[in-house]
Amino acid sequence: MDNSPTPGPARHKPVIGLLGAPGSGKSFVAKVFQEHGAGVIDADRLAREALDEPTVRETLRQWWGDAVIDEHGRVDRRAVGERVFDDPAALRRLEAVVHPRVHAGRAAMRAKYEADPGVRAIVEDCPLLLEQGLDGDCDVLVFVDAPQAVREARVRERRGWSSAELARREKNQASLDIKRERADHIVNNGAERLLAYEQARRVLSQILQPSEPA
Repeated sequence: MDNSPTPGPARHKPVIGLLGAPGSGKSFVAKVFQEHGAGVIDADRLAREALDEPTVRETLRQWWGDAVIDEHGRVDRRAVGERVFDDPAALRRLEAVVHPRVHAGRAAMRAKYEADPGVRAIVEDCPLLLEQGLDGDCDVLVFVDAPQAVREARVRERRGWSSAELARREKNQASLDIKRERADHIVNNGAERLLAYEQARRVLSQILQPSEPA
């Protein structure tokens, strides 16, 4: 995502950045935080919305032809990914179109959550938080951990990725050791979802405690 500083009024609500590898379950932890009063900024969702914009769709069609448009007339993310994953120039060109839209969406959601008295914290759920320098825009970093076998099973079931595909994508991200080291809190999100739920709930409580009256 775009690493430009987020504009807007000075904030007072804690901003939580989520770290973790594909399949670790960052979205699960984000939902737990949301259930307990946090507002979530889902960068992946904003990117999908950007790709669905007619002007973006037509731009990608001009670049790569109808092969990147699915049977429903929407951008085929997998087909686009195949064209940019190992082509840095193509990736930069795509990011130049998508990132400003995602950044604008993030800024709008940040302002909305800041103004909403019912929102207690703001969560940045961005796949490349460290890689894009967005960690500096967060007050607290939470690393979501899960065993390799669990992550492989999740991405195979939900995204159709093989173990090799998962490994290939992880190579483009900061190492798990770095993410773990940078984190202020860790949530272990293995097979026991109830335990992960309780860990996430306690972590949010610890984050909110300094900024909320007892």
